[in-house]
Order: sequence, then C-alpha cells, then structure tokens
Amino acid sequence: MGGNHSHKPPVFDENEEVNFDHFQILRAIGKGSFGKVCIVQKRDTKKMYAMKYMNKQKCIERDEVRNVFRELQIMQGLEHPFLVNLWYSFQDEEDMFMVVDLLLGGDLRYHLQQNVHFTEGDVKLYICELALALEYLQRYHIIHRDIKPDNILLDEHGHVHITDFNIATVVKGAEKASSMAGTKPYMAPEVFQVYVDGGPGYSYPVDWWSLGVTAYELLRGWRPYEIHSATPIDEILNMFKVERVHYSSTWCKGMVALLKKLLTKDPESRLSSLGDVQSSPYLADMNWDAVLEKALTPGFVPNKGRLNCDPTFELEEMILESKPLHKKKKRLAKNRSKDGSKDSCSLNGHLQQCLETVRKEFIVFNREKLRKQQGQGGQLSDTDGRAGSQAPGKLQDGCNNNILAHACSRGCSS
Repeated sequence: MGGNHSHKPPVFDENEEVNFDHFQILRAIGKGSFGKVCIVQKRDTKKMYAMKYMNKQKCIERDEVRNVFRELQIMQGLEHPFLVNLWYSFQDEEDMFMVVDLLLGGDLRYHLQQNVHFTEGDVKLYICELALALEYLQRYHIIHRDIKPDNILLDEHGHVHITDFNIATVVKGAEKASSMAGTKPYMAPEVFQVYVDGGPGYSYPVDWWSLGVTAYELLRGWRPYEIHSATPIDEILNMFKVERVHYSSTWCKGMVALLKKLLTKDPESRLSSLGDVQSSPYLADMNWDAVLEKALTPGFVPNKGRLNCDPTFELEEMILESKPLHKKKKRLAKNRSKDGSKDSCSLNGHLQQCLETVRKEFIVFNREKLRKQQGQGGQLSDTDGRAGSQAPGKLQDGCNNNILAHACSRGCSS
C-alpha cells in the first residue's frame, strides 16, 4: 500500500501532533461494534500497533460518539500488563483513531471457534491474570461491563489482555451503576434485576460474574446458562432462580469451588476482589508477583505462523469498503482542494454541527510524549505505572460530562 523507499526512518517534528501520516497501514484485522481495526507501523520508531478507526458521521448517526469519548477518556488514564493499552488518539475530517497495543494472538472467542481445548492449567492462569486486571480497574473506580471471550486478547506468548472499554463506566465510593449494559449471556443477575424493578443498582461484582462465565465456557466449550441475545429478560431471571449450574466431574474440586464462588447469584456473597481470589485454596500455590511480571508460561501459545483472526476482514476492506483507509490521503487531499462550502452543503445542518462539536471535543492523546515529559521531571505516574494525564473519574455512569452528549444526543440522520 505504498511506503517510504528510503532506509532512513522519516523524522517528524517533535512538537507536531501524531497523525494518520505517521503510520504505515499494513493490513485489516477486525471490526468491532462501531470501528474497524488494522495493523500499523509507526514510520519513525518502526513500532507495530493496532489502530482502531471510527467514521465520525456513522458514529453520530448511530448516537455512539459518547461511547467513543468515554472509552478514550477511560483508556488514557490506564496502563497495565493485562489491558490493551492506548498509545495515541487523533482525528481527521472523516475518522477518529485510537492506536493501541498490538496483540497478534487473537481473541479467546476465535480460539473457542477453532475448537482449541483449554486445560484447567490454562484457565487457572487466565483467571489470575484477569483478576489482577479487574483489581486494577476497581482501584480506579471502573466497571468494564463487557468481560467475555471476544474482549480478551492473547499476546504472542499466550498472556491475556482485556480490551473494549466502550461500555465501561466509572462509579465513585458507594455509588452504583444503574443502566442496562453488557452482553446478555455474560451479564450478572443484578444487572437484569435493575432493568426489571429498578433494583439497588450494581457494582464491580458484575465483572467477576462475567469472569466466571468466561472461565466456565473456556473449560467446557459452552456457557453455564443457555442465554442468548434474544432470550427475554424474565426468562433469564427465571433461569437463575430454577436452574442449577452443572460442573464437569472431570474438573478438580478446587476449580469447581472457585467457579461456584464466581457464579454466586448474590453479589454480596460473590467472590469479587483480588483478595477473594487469592484466598481461594485452589490458588494458594500461585506466585502473584510472577503472574504480574508475566513470568509464568501459559499452556496455550497461539500459532506464530498465522494471523489469529478471520481473513475476510482484509477482503472486505479492499473490496466492499466505500472509503478504504489506504486511499484516505488522496481522498482527503481531493476534498480539501474542492470548494469546502459545496461539501458542507451536502450534509444537513444538525449533522454538520455535530461533526464540528466532535472535532472540537475530541481528546488527543500521546503516551510516548507523556512518558518523555514524566522522565524530564514532569508529572509522575502512580506507583503501579498508571500514566494518565486525565483521571477517568470525570465520568458518570452511562454518560459523558461533556457538551458533546447534549449536542449530538438527539441523533442525526443524513
């Protein structure tokens, strides 16, 4: 897709904000609920990343801008070995971009679909690594709300990383979340209860329930309850009341006991902190410092000789995409050379206003620059490596304290 023919890496002005031109697009690897993902290489450092890009107009039309902004605001304040960490965020006329850690091991959903058999040893280590990540999020008042195999990526060595913070929320102190959010088969009983009768709300234990469902599914190949996206909520609540979870007789007693504690319906009694997990007899032999340092070798290592994702993403990008990424530079230059007023007239007034608000309110982020500033005696990160420039605590459950939410909440149709 073109490239720099000189062997010397290009030199960018240190004061220049990172932008699309700083990256070489290598290949498309996936698409999420409202974004696509490709592998990129930063032209000056030659480092590889995953780049998620979201079309602004589509996000506005689907009323998804606040989710993108929430994800950005949360991710710029986090850094942890078992998260997919944000490195850069920037925008152009068409898209919003998030550049994150590149994890080539594929997600756990992909490996389940490839009929990978995960052993108890594999799942035991995943539970420990994910418990460390959830404890870290909890320390910063974050409920992820969408822990599931699709949102857990493996690195090349087989360690797990949580991704996709677009429905995450921030709660302070004894506050509870109250909006219905998540993926039905992985949602805890108290989330459905809030929807049905208002309930008392829910908090961090919902993520530990989702971890229990995920661990069960990895071991067994199916989930503990037969819940699908179309299953009615009253039916789901009835399932929780009358059905008993069946644990395989081949699993060791310690694993079964741990899963039972994670899948406890009452959030007050559910295992829902790192301390709870560490006190489980099944994990008494775990060296938690070694887990955090990724010094324990995972039993399942993804195949290095292949890309662990569906190859059709690249075909779709090349053949079906009306505005392919690799032709962006030419397309934007052409648009800029036209009379700008003609282009803006083709969009309705409200949409134009929303696009302008997105442009103004978008959060630009550069972790590399932030680290340099910290190294030169600037703001220091927390002891656990959190490199945030802006605390995610400015957010409330399900909303963004931002004029964007008001400006574009009415929904726009082109």
